[in-house]
Amino acid sequence: MSLVNTLWLEENINKVKVIDSSWHMPQTSRNGHEEYKKEHIKNAIFFDLDKNSKQNTDLPHMLTDQENWSKIVSDMGINNDDEIVVYDNSEVISSCRCWYNFIYYGHDFNKVHILDGGFEKWKLENKFTTDEIPEIKKTNYLSKENKDMVKNIDEINENIKSKIFTVVDARSKERFEGKAPEPRKNTRSGSIENSFCLPFKELINSDKTFIDKIEIHKKFTKINKEMSDKIVFSCGSGVTACVLALAYSLVNTKYTPTIYDGSWSEYGKI
Repeated sequence: MSLVNTLWLEENINKVKVIDSSWHMPQTSRNGHEEYKKEHIKNAIFFDLDKNSKQNTDLPHMLTDQENWSKIVSDMGINNDDEIVVYDNSEVISSCRCWYNFIYYGHDFNKVHILDGGFEKWKLENKFTTDEIPEIKKTNYLSKENKDMVKNIDEINENIKSKIFTVVDARSKERFEGKAPEPRKNTRSGSIENSFCLPFKELINSDKTFIDKIEIHKKFTKINKEMSDKIVFSCGSGVTACVLALAYSLVNTKYTPTIYDGSWSEYGKI
């Protein structure tokens, strides 16, 4: 049950740890943390995607190391056996990246959920919001990496020859085809050789909920008729790739979400 709806969260609000992982592209001039401080779902803890990623790199949102992740989650007051609901108020559905991170570092797959429709749907339904920041009691969270869930640039390049797995890009078709410039400086236009494009927005309804599973299945079978487990998702900086990974896991329950962490920010670097 990777997705939960607003009613489910409302009924279970005191039984789960709620995380606001809103993140916005730099050109939007929006600040997720500032917005959180003004209004959020009751008990929500803020997750800063930029600060909680690897710091000693010029690539955005790269996975941090295991020790640092344990500290990050401990400082959030989350225990290993906690059930978690992640939401966002972002056009790029950044909650999916937070979802992926928790699973990558060993949190029970069945205990990490995304709020379908996010904060926007929650507010449209006039559900309770607050500006009260919850008190956090630090824990001793222990993480364990699942390195099979991530690919690096060498593995991506090798796969162009070996074709062991399929690479699917979540960026727009215009960016994928090199017809639109990349939003990040020093990044060329284009895509990884032999990769496919499935813009993440094609999987999201106007109310920010995911489209029906039948429709998700149709989208993926156009690329991968056999619905293979050997599929790796990429995007601009590793965020919207996780939207595709979550969607694919909804229609292929045997699939372990796998991301090219550097994504086009690394591969298209000039």
